[in-house]
Parts: sequence; structure tokens; C-alpha cells
Amino acid sequence: MLDPKKLEEIAKQISEAVPPGVKSMAEGAEAKVKQILQSQLSRLDFVSREEFDVQSQVLIRTREKLEALEARLAQLEAPSESKE
Repeated sequence: MLDPKKLEEIAKQISEAVPPGVKSMAEGAEAKVKQILQSQLSRLDFVSREEFDVQSQVLIRTREKLEALEARLAQLEAPSESKE
């Protein structure tokens, strides 16, 4: 689904942006931010790039099979139309 390393990177960037005086509170904030990000992102209807690519390939193959079947059907129907 979502890359945990990417979430950790975002959480780290946010915690690094915290001013030094607040740095002591930021230690626990990184984990909390990561948890909140993961929670909110999991509510969204996302698919991973890998899953998207796999489904795209399945769709391409399905279209190719459909086109072949349509051509075959047209070929089979052609002689029967000329007899009618």
C-alpha cells in the first residue's frame, strides 16, 4: 500500500522543521505525526504504483483478447450474413 519509508521521511522532515526550543517535545511528535499521517492516508482510496501497473497490464491484455474475440466473431458472422 503506502511506503512506510516515505511516511518516516515526511515525519522526520516535519520534526526537523520544529524550532530548537521545542525540540524536546518534537521527539515524541515524530512518532505521533507518523501515526496521524498513516491513519489519514489509510482512509483515502489509494493503490500502490505496483498495483496500478499490474492492473494496467491486465487491462491491456483484456483489451487485446476482446479485440481478438470481436474479430473472430465478425469472421464467423460474415459467411452467415451472405447466406441470408
